[in-house]
Parts: sequence; C-alpha cells; structure tokens
Amino acid sequence: MSITLLRTADAWWVRTPRGAARVETDARTTRELLAAPEKIHTASSSPTTVDEATLALQSPVTAPCRLVAQMTNFASHVKDSGLDPETIPLTFFRKTSGSISGPLDHIVRPDHVRCLDYEVEIGLVLGRELPVGTHVTEENWTSFVAGLVVTNDVSARDVQLPKTQFFESKSYPTFTPVGPSLVLLDQDELKRFGDLRLRLWVNGELRQDSLVDDDMIYPPVVALQALSRFQRLDVGDLLLTGTPEGTALSAPPKPVEIIAALLPPALKWKLFFQRQERNPKYLKAGDLVELAIGTDDGAIDLGRQRTVVRSA
Repeated sequence: MSITLLRTADAWWVRTPRGAARVETDARTTRELLAAPEKIHTASSSPTTVDEATLALQSPVTAPCRLVAQMTNFASHVKDSGLDPETIPLTFFRKTSGSISGPLDHIVRPDHVRCLDYEVEIGLVLGRELPVGTHVTEENWTSFVAGLVVTNDVSARDVQLPKTQFFESKSYPTFTPVGPSLVLLDQDELKRFGDLRLRLWVNGELRQDSLVDDDMIYPPVVALQALSRFQRLDVGDLLLTGTPEGTALSAPPKPVEIIAALLPPALKWKLFFQRQERNPKYLKAGDLVELAIGTDDGAIDLGRQRTVVRSA
C-alpha cells in the first residue's frame, strides 16, 4: 500500500484522507527518515492533520546525496535526436545534488544560458544500500527502491552540446526540481512501473506524454544491474530514468545535418545555436512548467509539480 511523504522546512508529513499528518521524527534527511518506517506508519493513522494546501513544500529528496541519471533512455527521444534506438547503449551521467530544488520553487536561468530545456523524468529513491558487486535480479530489484518522485532534468543545451558537458549543463542550482511528494511503494506496486505515464506542460501546452512500457529502453532492473558493477548507491540517493520525446531540442533536418558536417566545429555550433535560439519551445522567464507522473487508472499518483522560470 503506497504512502505519500511530503516535506517542509521544519517537518516531514504523511498524506492521509483527512489531511497531512506530521511525522514525529528528528530526521533531517531522506535517508534518516527512511530508516524509521515505524514513525511513518504511526503518522499515517494520526487523527491530527493540517490542510496540505497550507504547506510550503520542499523537495522530499534531501541534499547532499548521489544524483545519477540515465541518458537517452526513451526510444521516442532517441528518434527525435536523430538516432537509432537499436544502437543506443546504456549510459549514465552525474548531476550535483546542489541542483535539487522544490516542486514549487523557481527554475533560475543563468544569464549566459539561452537554450533552457526541460525533461520530465521518473526518479527512483533508494531504500536499501546497493554496494558495488550487489546481485540485482528481476526478482529483487524492487527491494532496493523505497519509492518514486517526479523530477525535471533541466538542461542548458548551449552548454551541454558544444562542450559535451552534461555535468555543468544540468547541475546549476534549481536544475533538478523534485516532488511534490515521495511516494513509497511496495514491491507489487513497483512492478507496475511500466504502467506509469509521464507528462509535461509549458504554459498549459502538453509537450511530453509517454507511457513507460511503450517507450523506455532500459528499465530500472537493467540500470541497477549496470550501476552495481561500479557505483555504490545508498539510502536516499536518486536515480533519474530518462525522458521521452517533446523536449525543445530536436535533431536538425537531414540536409542541414549533412551540410553542417562539412563545417569546422566552432562554426557548426555557432550556426546551430543561432537557429536554436529562434526556437520558441525553449524556456523563458515567466514560463509555467508543470509535470505529472502516474498510472492511467490513478492507482499510483506521484503528484503534480509546478515551477516558474525566472532569470538570474
């Protein structure tokens, strides 16, 4: 049975049919909270609640933590990038956890960034240590995952592409909005991972809409198996699992791509981003970005994230 956790500056909360019930805990981090499941369950039955709408929610995943992300993990996004999903390897990159922000915080665009992009992603929050060498299987992968969160992998494309610099381009402060909630799921519920639908809107326009089972290339069990070969993960760490098509960035038309291949790299990127800056889909100050992830039947609902873009 799922449990929905919320976080404010001074407390942790459990969503109940009556409202949000405070968790009586001294835990200051996600890791510490997940180590005390009995306190979470006690709060679930508390008669004392507050209106959730009165809570100033923060990210339910606390920093510092490890923040790892899968790259090009949805077939539709791979095709939109001009690549073949059949040839895409399983790859990862890191983001600094200093990029984590809350579900209602502003996304702050640095002054030097002109091509600010969005990516709705399912975040896996670790609930059990995953040391290097751990044997992860179809049968036990769910035991390493405490729950799921809505995340936005915000990207500065004009930093990422010319410099092949994922770490910087995706790690500026506020570039990983998380929440509104951390939904703890049991093993049977996690087996419905493929039924999750990811959606993202900008100013009310639906930009991304995809079902995991129809689109994801490497599911969580495969990602955890690969990570267990070289990257330790601990309770409270966060793994982002990729995004579908619909981001602002897309591949250039084939004739343009052929001509660009003949140009020196510096000139090629200059011309590419001159064209990209005219793309109205890139985020600008004042844009409202909304994300939602859940099953179509409503059995699993990770909530709706609402952030507004502003300039630094």
